[in-house]
Amino acid sequence: MRGEIGLNVNKALERLWQCAAASIPDWLPMRHIEWLPLVYRTAARCRAAARGRTHIYLVLLDYTDCDTSDPYGLYVGMSHYTPAQRFDQHKAGIRAAGSVLRRGLEVLIGPTQHLQWIARPEAERIEEQLAELLRNEGLRVQGGH
Repeated sequence: MRGEIGLNVNKALERLWQCAAASIPDWLPMRHIEWLPLVYRTAARCRAAARGRTHIYLVLLDYTDCDTSDPYGLYVGMSHYTPAQRFDQHKAGIRAAGSVLRRGLEVLIGPTQHLQWIARPEAERIEEQLAELLRNEGLRVQGGH
């Protein structure tokens, strides 16, 4: 049955999180996302030339309430806060993007680990570039402005 493997993976990930949450690296997503390897490859194409205080981050968005073939989407953002701090701000309604406030599930740290502590002008360029690259790959993307 189509999607059965994904359901089994999600159940296994839930059990793993319950048993070993403290030992699981923060870059490991909490659920199975079929297109996550594509996001890693696409994000790897973005490079920053200068170091700074800004972070690029991705948030997994939940579209299970929509009639779409893919229940997930992405939000691309940048901030001088760490991705986890900025996600918490979004969820608390602090300078929140509506899509993250309503649909945000988790920060996807792994794909953008190499895009942390970069210069703001680089981050502005990369945020826009990454969003466009992900859209071109057929993913539902918010943000990236």
